[in-house]
Amino acid sequence: MRDEVDVAVIGGGAAGIAAARRLARQPGLSVILIEAKDRLGGRAHTVPLRDGGGDVPMDLGCAWLHSALTNVWTGIADDTPGFTVDRRPAPWDDEGRDLGLAHDEREDYERALVDFHGRVERAAAARADGPLSDLVPAGSRWRGLLDAVSTYVSGAELDRVSVQDSADYQPGEGDDWRVVEGYGALVAHHGRDLPAVLNTAVRRIDHSGADRIRVETDRGTVKARAVVVTASTDVLAREGIRFHPALPRKAEAAAALPLGLADKLFLRVTKPELFPVEGYGLGASDTGRTAAYHMRPFGRPFIECFYGGELARDLERDGTAAALDFARGELRGLLGAEAAAAVEPIHMTAWGREPHVLGSYAYAVPGGAGMRARLAEPVDGRLFFAGEATHPERFTTAHGAHDTGKAAAEAALAAVAQARSAMPTS
Repeated sequence: MRDEVDVAVIGGGAAGIAAARRLARQPGLSVILIEAKDRLGGRAHTVPLRDGGGDVPMDLGCAWLHSALTNVWTGIADDTPGFTVDRRPAPWDDEGRDLGLAHDEREDYERALVDFHGRVERAAAARADGPLSDLVPAGSRWRGLLDAVSTYVSGAELDRVSVQDSADYQPGEGDDWRVVEGYGALVAHHGRDLPAVLNTAVRRIDHSGADRIRVETDRGTVKARAVVVTASTDVLAREGIRFHPALPRKAEAAAALPLGLADKLFLRVTKPELFPVEGYGLGASDTGRTAAYHMRPFGRPFIECFYGGELARDLERDGTAAALDFARGELRGLLGAEAAAAVEPIHMTAWGREPHVLGSYAYAVPGGAGMRARLAEPVDGRLFFAGEATHPERFTTAHGAHDTGKAAAEAALAAVAQARSAMPTS
């Protein structure tokens, strides 16, 4: 590992890769990307399912090109040999899907959803903030389903999420598309040629010196003129990386933007004929403690069970057997007992227990919407922050993370140029 560079980038997820790629293109600039895990990609991670017909990719983290027409990763996938964008709409966007509801129930839910979003918009326009749960009419039969959707979108139930922050979310234009070979595989591939050091945790960033910032890792210290930090909010709030001098405003901002939790359980189907290709449904409509089931994506031999919030935390604690029992119970209601028995576990994620991540994506607590801007503020003109949590509109997304990483890299380049111009000439 180099002991002195112009710019050090901390974290090898979508933001860190975008930052390091921009910096690596600058002639005469030295850069290092430091990642605590043994891989690049961060919360984008594709693993293979060993199937008789060959390896089948499974996205353990982000899987959908949200707002694909304006998502930078769509263009990256199109321009990268070996990757293919599937442009069919997501199954939940198909108007023919009933989500397990009767026709009249679906219409009633859609009306309730429109009413809820209208309440959010009006409250945000009045600059009022509070928990989203305050905007659900008392006694609404759809409170449970709205809570469930909140755990998928934010990783947390409605009573934890800021109205103002939710209204600020503008991910871009277009449907949700997929990368056939895996979104995580695409993100990791995008960083393949970078000067990255893996299995190296950053413990402390000392920015007290007037010249260089000292990045202290468990494999030695790197000195840099500028540093881009892309660590998750929970890592920052819990001082997984310490700063000297301390940055209490950053810690406060990170604490107001906690990581929600969304996990996946992948189930192999032993009787594929019992499960519709690209089938989709929710396990229940009267509770927030339910999963969404995407069956046989691309015709592949598995089901992706997606669940979030407190249900995800409980199942992480209780383990795969409990998650399997839960999924079978809901699949029994969706497809019958024979289908529920024809599944077996392949893999279960536990993002809340990933030590260098600690969750899925950042939501703002009530009153915390403005903390995204605070978290993104540079320190001393040479310490920069990026990641999905710092984007004012495209938070929770890999393309939002990418955009903040690239912007932080541009700011770091300007800082290095200024520092070089101030150096005495001989």
